[in-house]
Amino acid sequence: MDLTQLEMFNAVAETGSITQAAAKVHRVPSNLTTRIRQLEADLGVDLFIRENQRLRLSPSGHNFLRYSQRILALVEEARMVVAGDEPQGLFSLGSLESTAAVRIPATLAEYNQRYPKIQFALATGPSGTMLDGVLDGTLNAAFADGPITHPGLEGIPVYREEMMIVTPHGHPPIQRASDVNGCSIYAFRANCSYRRHFESWFHADRAMPGTIHEMESYHGMLACVIAGAGIALIPRSMLESMPGHHQVNAWPLSENWRWLNTWLVWRRGAMTRQLEAFIEVLNPQL
Repeated sequence: MDLTQLEMFNAVAETGSITQAAAKVHRVPSNLTTRIRQLEADLGVDLFIRENQRLRLSPSGHNFLRYSQRILALVEEARMVVAGDEPQGLFSLGSLESTAAVRIPATLAEYNQRYPKIQFALATGPSGTMLDGVLDGTLNAAFADGPITHPGLEGIPVYREEMMIVTPHGHPPIQRASDVNGCSIYAFRANCSYRRHFESWFHADRAMPGTIHEMESYHGMLACVIAGAGIALIPRSMLESMPGHHQVNAWPLSENWRWLNTWLVWRRGAMTRQLEAFIEVLNPQL
């Protein structure tokens, strides 16, 4: 196994075609076919399922692709370190929607200004999706709700979020979950850590939420609450940034449930120069 084989394998995995992959890596198709066969023989598994003129990754191929991508990324990082160049290349960051909207815009602007050679990409979504992206290598790092306990991840706490129960205007004060037992709630998908926190708050008080309506944004949640259709759990920093927040009532959760920490996480042992540079920009806020 060598780096050229890994580059060829990645190209075929990306394009699904020997011909297109050969053009991508500037080789003749027959050479790619031979080198891919040699790689499969070396590993003792079929990396591709061959269907007519197309190739798609086998289960073993999907697993190997993650490692192949990481190996080539580390090689590129090593080249940049030895060359003494400033950080460059792709840096893919994931973030909770509230963190992206409220906490990090100034940080991202400074990062882009300070390191113009880095190609920055941002994706947003619930914590579960962000952590999956880090683990499978599609994201270099991500902001997610902590603490982080997965053995394949490491990270640092960055922001402390105060969690607020948001209700229609005029709703009586809320001190415990039983005060809103059976109420419809608005939340992200099931892999959102804030949603799990909200549901756990109910269950700890032997209460139950009513219908859980899955939404794609906090703005949608707030609009439904303003309309009187239910309640939601929203970080105070996000709530106070949104138009319309004066049209609802909001109370913090009880002290044991009130605060959640947002972490910056990355794959264990996968600290890159781009990530180091990002942490340097972020560091004054820690």
